[in-house]
Amino acid sequence: MPDDLLRHVIGPTPYSSWWLWLAIALTVVLIVFYLGVFVATSPRRRLRTVPVVGAARDRVIRYRAARAVRAIGDRYRAGDLDAEPAGEAVDRELRRFLRQVSGVRAEYMQIDDVANSEIAAAAPLLANLVDVRFNAASGLDVGVVSHDAEELIRSWA
Repeated sequence: MPDDLLRHVIGPTPYSSWWLWLAIALTVVLIVFYLGVFVATSPRRRLRTVPVVGAARDRVIRYRAARAVRAIGDRYRAGDLDAEPAGEAVDRELRRFLRQVSGVRAEYMQIDDVANSEIAAAAPLLANLVDVRFNAASGLDVGVVSHDAEELIRSWA
C-alpha cells in the first residue's frame, strides 16, 4: 500500500460543542424542574418561610379569595342568590382563606374557638355570617357583610 493514500485517512470526527451546551442546558432544566416539584409539594408552613415564594403565595391566595367573595356579593346584589346561600358561600370562602393563610382549621371551628385563636380578628365577621345564615329575621345585609369580608381578606397580615 502506497504511503500517499494515508493522507486521506483521518481520525474520528470531533463532536460539536453544541452537544455539550445542550447537555448542560438540559441538566439545568432538570434541576429547576425538581426544585419546582419540591417547592410545590412542600408543606404549606415551610413554604411560607421562603421569602419570595411565601409572599407571592400569600398575595395570590388573598387575591383569589377577595375575588371569590366579591363575585358572591355581586351575585347577591344582582338577585341571583338569596341571603342564606350567599352568607353560606361567603362564610365558606372566608374560612378557606383563613385556613390557607394561617394554617388554622377554621372550617371546623366554632365562633368561640375562633375568638380564642390566632385568627380572632375574623370572629366578629364570622358571627355576622352565622347570623345571616341561620336567622331568618336578621337585619344584616349580605352585601355589606360580603364587602366587610373582602376588606378583611385584603387587609389580612
